Amino acid sequence: MPDDEPIRIEVTDVLDLHSVPPRDVVPVVEAYLEEAWLLGFPAVRIIHGKGIGVQREAVRKVLERSSCVEKFSNAPAEAGGWGATLVDLIIRR
Repeated sequence: MPDDEPIRIEVTDVLDLHSVPPRDVVPVVEAYLEEAWLLGFPAVRIIHGKGIGVQREAVRKVLERSSCVEKFSNAPAEAGGWGATLVDLIIRR
C-alpha cells in the first residue's frame, strides 16, 4: 500500500485519542464526527484523557463549531468522567 493512501478504520461510537499525536487531534475529531453523523450514530464518546486539559479544550472547540453536534458534556464517572466527552449528534433527516 502506498504511504499516501488513507487508512480506513471502523467507526464506532467511541473515539480514543490517546494514540493520536496532538497535532492531528483537530482534523481527526472533525473527520470522526462527520463520519459518525453520516453513519447515523445518535451519540458518541470522545476519550481525550484528563491530563492538564489541552486535548479536552481542543476537542471542545471542534465540538462548538461542528454542524453535526447538538450538545456535549463530561462523561459520567463510569465512562471516563472529565477525561471523556459525551456528544449528542444532530439526527439526520
